[in-house]
Amino acid sequence: MEVGTFKSKILDADGIRRAVTRIAHEIVEKNKGTDKLVLVGIRRRGVPLAERIQKYIEEFEGVKIPLGILDITLYRDDLSTIDIHPIVHETDIPVSIEGKTVVLIDDVLYTGRTARAALDATMDLGRPERIQLAVLVDRGHRELPIRADYVGKNLPTSRREIVAVRLQEVDAEEDVLLLEREVNMK
Repeated sequence: MEVGTFKSKILDADGIRRAVTRIAHEIVEKNKGTDKLVLVGIRRRGVPLAERIQKYIEEFEGVKIPLGILDITLYRDDLSTIDIHPIVHETDIPVSIEGKTVVLIDDVLYTGRTARAALDATMDLGRPERIQLAVLVDRGHRELPIRADYVGKNLPTSRREIVAVRLQEVDAEEDVLLLEREVNMK
């Protein structure tokens, strides 16, 4: 997680729960049920969010939606700038996505480059009928023509700011913080 100076808490644990519950309901409503749905969490924090959405849909619809995990490391357009030897994790989609509605799930939508990489990775796995995108926070500043179908919180930000999503499963804390990026003075 990036480091910055604390500015404000955007969502607490209850706010995250409400946003994720609402997204789960919207997914079912927009798709007129759960038929042909596949949830796919984008590593890292998209995975626990996808697991939560799966759990909520199962609670109110009585159906367990197939859940996959997508690693986009090799699809990133900045791969050469992040590490000479990137760590690649397993992609695990337990069902065929042919003809299905795939809902990609991530924590923050920013430039759109992660979503683009996820689209490329998904298309390499098959040809879904449609792909939708769900994010906990949309912070703006798109560099690509990508928008989320489901958004927990729209949060206009400056490029100097950092949106830090902390989830219990990954960070042992649960909130969304707005931070001011540290400026290196040399």
